Amino acid sequence: MPIRTRLTLWYVGLLALVLVVFDLTVYAVLSYRTYAEVDRSVQTLADQIVMSIRAENNPLSVLVSGRVRLPSVDAFSTPDTYWQVVRTDGVIAARSANLGEQSLPLDPDTLARTIQGESVLTTARAGDTRVRIYSTPLVVLRNIVGTVQVGASLRGVDATLRRVAGLLGAGTLLAVIVAGVVGFALARAALRPIDEVTQAALRISRAEDLNRRLPEPPVQDEVGRLTATFNEMLARLDDLFRAQQHLVADVSHELRTPLTTIQGNLDLLRRGALDDPEARREALRAIEAEVGAMSRLVADLLLLAQADAGVKLEFRPVELDTLLLDVYRQAQTLAQGVRVKLGEEDQALVMGDPDRLRQLLLNLVDNALKYTPPGGEVTLSLQREPGWVCLSVSDTGIGIPPEDLPHIFERFYRSDKARTRGKGGTGLGLAIAKWIAEAHNGRITVESVPNRGSTFTVWLPSP
Repeated sequence: MPIRTRLTLWYVGLLALVLVVFDLTVYAVLSYRTYAEVDRSVQTLADQIVMSIRAENNPLSVLVSGRVRLPSVDAFSTPDTYWQVVRTDGVIAARSANLGEQSLPLDPDTLARTIQGESVLTTARAGDTRVRIYSTPLVVLRNIVGTVQVGASLRGVDATLRRVAGLLGAGTLLAVIVAGVVGFALARAALRPIDEVTQAALRISRAEDLNRRLPEPPVQDEVGRLTATFNEMLARLDDLFRAQQHLVADVSHELRTPLTTIQGNLDLLRRGALDDPEARREALRAIEAEVGAMSRLVADLLLLAQADAGVKLEFRPVELDTLLLDVYRQAQTLAQGVRVKLGEEDQALVMGDPDRLRQLLLNLVDNALKYTPPGGEVTLSLQREPGWVCLSVSDTGIGIPPEDLPHIFERFYRSDKARTRGKGGTGLGLAIAKWIAEAHNGRITVESVPNRGSTFTVWLPSP
């Protein structure tokens, strides 16, 4: 069932329930008030008749003769109100003229109760009309000499209540129909933008074109925010898809060269280089180097995959000055004509993963050594700043062009200078360094001047 139909049914059903409860309440209150007014009128009239009888009769004459004078039968008659006086033996002593030859119903039980001094309200049917009857004892000189009955026809009351019930029912039915039609139209109009978003998303899915975007509605309501969110999701999916394509292309490119080298050296060995010790050693050395490069590439890719999966590092106290000395000694073995020295070295303790922090520094040092020509310098420094510990690696190498600075931490990104020098590596070292810094709630910054050198600074929070 479409959402618009469900919304309409819920809306109409709730409205119908409210209107039915309202109608029943109004009808019940009106019925109670109307019947209560009828009861009050017949009781008042009965009291007036009793008072009139008492006023017209002398107690002494009643006591002597035993007879009671009755008022004029038409004194209290109205078109829809009837009255009669019944003696204790059940014989009608007087009745209103509008009763004619008829009489108000008086069953033996009601007569017996009134003779015992009780007033009774009953509803009886006279022909096709319902009559509300009030029966009260007629007391003269403390003796009950009969029963006064006053009846009011309920024909007008019943007709009025029927008309009210009909009007309420018709109004409710009309309101439900109108609400259903209007509610369906409003639901359809309100959900039309969602249908458009759905159709547009379906067209994008079928076309497999993540560059397309949904048209944003002019009003930034819930649908507008949904469209904006969907477009933002499409943009992120497009970026992720392109990054995946670039990753596959870059990995394929990085693996193609060592595989080609290994294949070439194997062919060389197969064609007779195995018999030449020098050629064999050179081929095996080249194969070993390329295998090592592929192993490092696979290890870096695995680490980045773990980073994307949200791997948690094991934090413990790390003495950064000791770690810096270890990296300094290791860097001297990799220098190859580049002078490695220590700059400012403060003592600092941070909470972190020592292996990852060592990898971060080694990646920065390796990056500096690659792009610093022989005779240049690489300086490692450790400084304390308010709330921070700063690790910096400076070099006097070729520097980074300004247009490359925003991209150097992207995966597999290498500037043209790096490629032409043939020392570009895999382009994953700085991406890994950035992830390690951010995993320690820190950051990494870079300052570089082309042909004068670069300085990478790692900012780690100080405990």
